[in-house]
Amino acid sequence: MTEREKMLAGLPYDPRDKVLTQMRNQCRESLDTLNATSQSDFKARSLILKNLFGKTGKRLYIESSFKCDYGRNIEVGENFYANFNVVILDAAKVTIGKDCMIAPQVGIYTATHPICPKERISGIEFAKPITIGDNCWIGGMAVINPGVTLGDNVVVASGAVVTKSFGSNVVIGGNPASVIKTIDTSGS
Repeated sequence: MTEREKMLAGLPYDPRDKVLTQMRNQCRESLDTLNATSQSDFKARSLILKNLFGKTGKRLYIESSFKCDYGRNIEVGENFYANFNVVILDAAKVTIGKDCMIAPQVGIYTATHPICPKERISGIEFAKPITIGDNCWIGGMAVINPGVTLGDNVVVASGAVVTKSFGSNVVIGGNPASVIKTIDTSGS
C-alpha cells in the first residue's frame, strides 16, 4: 500500500512521504490564494473551495483564515458556513452534512499519534474519520477529536472538547464533552 492508501485506511503511515508532502504543499498554495481573496468575492472564494474540497454543496462560505491539510478529504453539504480561523486536519475523511455552521477557532482533527513515546518520536501517525450530521452548530473554540461521529441537529457548546460520538438532537459541552440537554425537534 502507498502511504496515502494507509492514511485513508486508518493505518499507521509516514506523513513525510513525498506524495503526501506534495499534496499538502498544493493544498497550502490553494489556501494562500483563498485567504488572500477578498471576503466580498464570494464567487472566487467558492470556486477555490470547490476545487480544494472532495465534495461540496452549492452554497458554502468560509471566512479567512482557513487551514486544512489536504482539502480533498473534506466533504461538506449544502449551505455550509465556517467562521474565522477554523482548522480541519483532514488526513482521514471529514464529512459534514447540510445546513451546518462552524464558529470561530474550531478545530476538527482526524490526525493522531501513538501514545507510546518510542513509537511517537518515529514520526509515524494515523488518522480516524470524522462525521458531522445535518443541521449542526459547532460553537467557538470547540475541538472535535479523531474518530468522532455527531448525529443530526447537534449543538456543540463553545470550548467543548469532543472525544466520543453522540447521536442526534443533543446539546453537548464540557471537557470531555457530555450531553447537556436533548433538543425538542417537534417545533413547539
